[in-house]
Amino acid sequence: MKNVLALIAFGLFMRLGCIVQAQPERLFYYIDEENSYESVVENIADIDVLAPAAYSADADGIVWGQVDPRILSLAAQHEVAVMPLIFNPGFDQASLSALLASDEARARAVKTMVDECRKFDYAGIQFDFENLSINDRDSFSRFFKEAADALHADGRLISIAVVHRPEESPGPTKYFKWLYRNWRAGYDLNAIAESADFVSVMTYSQHTRRTPPGPNASIPWMIRNVEYFLEHVPPEKLSLGIAVTSQHWSTEQDDQYVANARSWSNSLSHSEAIGLAERYEASFNWLDDQGVAYTFFDNAGLFEWVFLEDARSFRRKFELVGTYGLRGISVWVIGYEDPEIWSVVAR
Repeated sequence: MKNVLALIAFGLFMRLGCIVQAQPERLFYYIDEENSYESVVENIADIDVLAPAAYSADADGIVWGQVDPRILSLAAQHEVAVMPLIFNPGFDQASLSALLASDEARARAVKTMVDECRKFDYAGIQFDFENLSINDRDSFSRFFKEAADALHADGRLISIAVVHRPEESPGPTKYFKWLYRNWRAGYDLNAIAESADFVSVMTYSQHTRRTPPGPNASIPWMIRNVEYFLEHVPPEKLSLGIAVTSQHWSTEQDDQYVANARSWSNSLSHSEAIGLAERYEASFNWLDDQGVAYTFFDNAGLFEWVFLEDARSFRRKFELVGTYGLRGISVWVIGYEDPEIWSVVAR
């Protein structure tokens, strides 16, 4: 009976938007890899919500996927909420547009979300639809509200992962215009905040394989994003995205084009980043104003760069939750972290 009452209280607490929240909510994203599973096993006591990247939705509203049964069992044993992600595979824009345009497809997708929540007793669903066209702004808000109404009616939660956006305007270059049109402006933050139980802002991927080397998420840039989002989303509904993946930039050969090499980057776990630096006898330098460590090294005459996400950078980001009174954190992705971050999030 005690456990049942605790779960009921937890559900009411979540549905009220954590207006009175003593501790930051700790959401960790999960991917179907063994290192992710092993980290969940080791650190389950310091997790409040697990969000597995589990479900896909196509243009016809057909939803498919599953959560690792081991995760469901662990979460139930430790009273951890499970909130799977639903996304457009490959973040394909055309498929997403077709889904949003069809009443039948949207209804089919929403029904499956509710059915899966009932079948596996999920706390709810998190939307992770990306590469969203500015022209689909209103239809996406409609789809989100339809899902929110259906999930709420069934006693479930709904949240959404929203791509970073530090300002209202598109920005100074064609790259930022492209981000604005395809990755930012399609989210009506006011409408989303009204329907959502909470919003996870993806305050990471500041620099990517499309950009020069740089931090995954610098502190000044994160602050700009948080302050912009707070103009539209109440702080008790805003969860701060924190990446624990490091990033490595190198020169790669693109076989789609003849003799064409280009700068490229890939994500690394903390241990992989440390190992790569050790391999080239490179030491990390701390950028205090950015809240991140970096190094570069010579590989056959070409410099390669690594920006490291470790416990020190994690702590700087985590402090923003208290500074702005935010709901909590949404961490991408468990299994790639510096093990020392768990001393930061532990209660």
